[in-house]
Amino acid sequence: MSDLLQLRPEGLYCPAGRFYVDPWRPVDTAVITHGHSDHARSGMGCYHTTVEGLPILRWRLGDQPYRVHDYGEAFTLGDARVSLHPAGHVLGSAQVRIEVQGEVWVVSGDYKRQSDPTCSPFEVVPCDTFITEATFGLPIYRWPSTRDVARELVQWRDQCAARGEAAILYCYALGKAQRVLAELAPFVDRPVYLHGAIAAGVDVYREAGVTLPPTRLVSEIEAPKRESGTTFAGELIIAPPSAAGSAWLRRFRRAQHGFASGWMRLRGNRRRRNMDRGFVVSDHVDWPGLLRTIRETGASRVIATHGDTQALVRTLNEAGVMAETLVTQFGDGEEGTI
Repeated sequence: MSDLLQLRPEGLYCPAGRFYVDPWRPVDTAVITHGHSDHARSGMGCYHTTVEGLPILRWRLGDQPYRVHDYGEAFTLGDARVSLHPAGHVLGSAQVRIEVQGEVWVVSGDYKRQSDPTCSPFEVVPCDTFITEATFGLPIYRWPSTRDVARELVQWRDQCAARGEAAILYCYALGKAQRVLAELAPFVDRPVYLHGAIAAGVDVYREAGVTLPPTRLVSEIEAPKRESGTTFAGELIIAPPSAAGSAWLRRFRRAQHGFASGWMRLRGNRRRRNMDRGFVVSDHVDWPGLLRTIRETGASRVIATHGDTQALVRTLNEAGVMAETLVTQFGDGEEGTI
C-alpha cells in the first residue's frame, strides 16, 4: 500500500493523520465505521464515529471517549482531512474518506446498495483509491427484493400456523433483526416475538427514532402457557443464531427454524445449519452492487478485503482497473460469519 494508509499489526493506519480505521488492537485514535464486533473493539484512547452510530457504540462498548460527527462533516486529524459518509450497512455505519495533499482514499467498511428503512442509504464518494469489502464477491450472490422476502416470511409463518408450529427466525442482533422487522411492518397484523438478546438492539433502534412494528418478549409469556407449547403456534419469533440448539428452544413444543442471511443464497449453507428455511437478506453489497459501486467511485485503484476477493480482483484487472487484495481481520464479527 502507499503511504496514505498502511497495514500495521494494530490495523489500517494513516501516518499523516496518526489514526487507525477500525483497529483490532488498542490504539490512541480510532475512526470507527460501525458497531459490529469485528470493526468496533474496546480499549481505544478515542473513538471517532457518526452521530447515528453513537447509540450503537454505547450499547456495544459502554461509555468511552467518543467524538461524534455528522455525515459529510470534515474534521482534521494531523495532516489528514477526514469525513464519514453513509455506508447503508446498519444504523450509523460509515465509509471513511481520507484526503492528504489532494489524494483521496475511501475505506468502505461494510456496506450495501439495497434500500433499508433502518439506516441512511449508501452514498457514492469519489476517490482515487477505494478499499472495499468483498464478503459476497462472487457472481452468484445477487439479492432479491427484501420486500418480497418479507412476504415470504409471513407466508412461512402462516404455513407454520396451519401445522400448529412456531416459526423461529434466526437473525443477528445488530442490523439484520431490525431490518427484517422494519420490512415486515406492512405485512404483519400482530406483534413479533423476540428473544431477549434481540430485544436489546431493537430498543436501541427505537430510541434512535427508527420505526419498527410492535414486538413482545418471549419471556413475557407466563411460564405455564410457555410450557404448554401451544402459545407460540403460528407466531413469528426472532432469535440470535446462538439460540439454535440451546435450552431456550424447549419452550417451543413444535417449531420450524429459518435463517435470514446472504449465505442462504446457497442451499448447502442452509442444509449445513439444519435449517428448514433460508431467507436471503444481507446487509452487505452483492456482486452487481460491488461492480457498480467501484465504477461509480471513479477509483483508479481498488483494494479488496475480507471475503471472496480473488474473483473480484481478477474481474477488475481484466477490465483494466488496478486491483489487489488486502488481508485483514475484518469478517470475524457477526455479519462476517453468516
